[in-house]
Amino acid sequence: MQPHWDDIRIFLAVARSESLSGAGRILRIDPATVGRRIARLEEEVGAPLFAKSPTGYALSEAGQRLMGHAMRAETAMQDAAEEMAGQAGGMSGQIRIGAPDGCANFLLPQVCAAIGAQNPDLEIQIVALPRVFNLTRREADMVIAVSPPTAGRLTVQKVTDYQLHLAASVRYLRRHPPIAQITDLGAHRMVGYIPDMIFDKELDYLSEAGVERVSLASNSVSVQLNWVRQGGGIGVLHDFSLPWARGLQKVLPEVFSLTRSFYLVRHADDRRLERQNRFATALVEGLRQEVQSLEART
Repeated sequence: MQPHWDDIRIFLAVARSESLSGAGRILRIDPATVGRRIARLEEEVGAPLFAKSPTGYALSEAGQRLMGHAMRAETAMQDAAEEMAGQAGGMSGQIRIGAPDGCANFLLPQVCAAIGAQNPDLEIQIVALPRVFNLTRREADMVIAVSPPTAGRLTVQKVTDYQLHLAASVRYLRRHPPIAQITDLGAHRMVGYIPDMIFDKELDYLSEAGVERVSLASNSVSVQLNWVRQGGGIGVLHDFSLPWARGLQKVLPEVFSLTRSFYLVRHADDRRLERQNRFATALVEGLRQEVQSLEART
């Protein structure tokens, strides 16, 4: 017997959320119903698809084999839905973007608001998490990353470069010893990432300044910006974030400057989806323009 598409859809939701309750929330159905449908699918394929553990539902060997086929079926269904709906007019449906919180807080809201204004039937979701997203599990439709992935069936497009500098509030600088060279930072309170929560080497900014101790640390760029804005210390901030906070001043800009890049990462199979292609084009262009505009104001 061939599995029904609806059962495959439920299987994908459990595989990605690793729980019946998580799949139920995604699909808006009762977890008990999810469990019954998975049991029916296992009976049809003649093998257990999941191994239940204290941490949730993990794919069995048979489940891993089914996963690839299920994802191809999902892509085919999405492709068919877009073709049937027609895309001559505006975009519609839902698109979820994963991004580090610096991009998610200071760039994506205005860029996505502009795209949404041109496409009122489009639902845009931004997931801001300080970690690497898993596109295979469809945690998002596309991801903004700070370094290009090297594994997986993914497509990677460079979006834009951006700049970072040491910065502090004018009030802080007036009340503390002057800073004439990098070594002077040793006499100041530093704001930065929690060292063991840096999820990408490209975010290890302070080590490039020779800073070994972070007095005020957070895994959130927004928290770091607010600490610096409140006069808590000196931090490495995105130039595009500086216009969002008054009273900040770059520190040693001629001596210390970092260049990083954003990349748009998508699942390889999604290249056939016209709606996502159109959205990706608008997103990349919007991000490039927004970074350029905000950096010009600093």
